[in-house]
Amino acid sequence: MTRQQTYEDVLRTLSEGSVHTHFDAFTDIDWDNPDWAVDKKDPRWVLPEADPLGRHPWYRDLPVERQAEIGLIRMANVARVGMQFENVLIRGAMDYLFNLPNGRAEFRYLTHECTEETHHTQMFQEFVNRSGCDVPGGRPAFRVVSRFLPLAGSLWPEVFFTGVLAGEEPIDHIQKAILRSGGPAHPLLQRIMQIHVAEEARHISFAHEFLRTKTPQLGAFRKGLLSLAFPLVMRALGDVIAIPDKRVTRQMGVPRRVIREIFWKSPEGRKMLRDLFSDVRMLAEDSGLMNPVSRRIWKALRIDGRPSRFRGEPPALSA
Repeated sequence: MTRQQTYEDVLRTLSEGSVHTHFDAFTDIDWDNPDWAVDKKDPRWVLPEADPLGRHPWYRDLPVERQAEIGLIRMANVARVGMQFENVLIRGAMDYLFNLPNGRAEFRYLTHECTEETHHTQMFQEFVNRSGCDVPGGRPAFRVVSRFLPLAGSLWPEVFFTGVLAGEEPIDHIQKAILRSGGPAHPLLQRIMQIHVAEEARHISFAHEFLRTKTPQLGAFRKGLLSLAFPLVMRALGDVIAIPDKRVTRQMGVPRRVIREIFWKSPEGRKMLRDLFSDVRMLAEDSGLMNPVSRRIWKALRIDGRPSRFRGEPPALSA
């Protein structure tokens, strides 16, 4: 069986998964459950230690009510960033599909994915609205550049789907860590994360398979450029997803020194930064995108390290 046949089989499996297991933002979340109501002083909003801010000593020393208020704002802003990123993804995927030749397996799967991502944007924005937090989401520069990023869907799809992974992998990593921690969490947030992680598994699988299949087909020059762009896109968009905007930092009342320590000055912050990209380092190795020059870029950006042995390998095992 050729690599292309394997790729098409994977896409058929992912498409069938989308048909049989999918969620609706307004039927699969019990928004009006009284126990799920949003109260900014609810201790269930306290960030767990799996969250990078939640484990910082400055945060842990605050009164519980203050921790809850900050936790709600942080989660609302993460949701808002997620909504914005999914919006860019949908527009870029549709741009990629517009002139796709007939008979291509990507058409069916990506339209399934865009349907799911649309539900995610509704789910995230509904949470933001109910939180009562007027959060901006991504940084101003990202919100400006996002007007043009979808064009990469057709102009340079390999870079576009690299960007998709750069946004999906960090938030998936953090949400999985929070869910695995088993700590007390607000049921509304927990349900949103469960849905998102379940469907993002398919979306991340597609982006990995797309790049693993398409990259070897590129010419030497285009492949060389992609090897250099790959770590740059990962770090740039990863920071957009992970690091709170300055306006949100002020809203939460978190000192800038704390944000700098978490992202990414402290030893724990530097380890987390590397952990976020262990799966995509594996993908870069498998796709022939690791070479002497690109390795220097990975190292300069502080996102180098041992690649995962398998996708989704927990950080404790990949350290």
